[in-house]
Amino acid sequence: MNLTQEDWISQLEADENAVILDVRTEDEYNDGIIANAINIDIHMGQGFVNEIETLDKSKNYYVYCRSGARSAKACEVMNELGIENAYNLTGGILAWNGDVVAP
Repeated sequence: MNLTQEDWISQLEADENAVILDVRTEDEYNDGIIANAINIDIHMGQGFVNEIETLDKSKNYYVYCRSGARSAKACEVMNELGIENAYNLTGGILAWNGDVVAP
């Protein structure tokens, strides 16, 4: 599900079962992240699928990338793998107005 930044933040802040997932490359991740994000690079292909399959399906995942395209695809893959609650940050970290921190 695609959420605007405002909806993504408000839903995230109210969610005690939230996990923030950054699906960018390791280099991009190291340039700065949304606080507490974990990194699983969608470009890893089957490796990405394998990592997603190990995640707790009962959690709610707030997913972002650089511009929102990769994270939208990641949410689709996550849904296919049984993670029902995956929320894409529309516009990605490029449109992010919040803090960006070192990983």
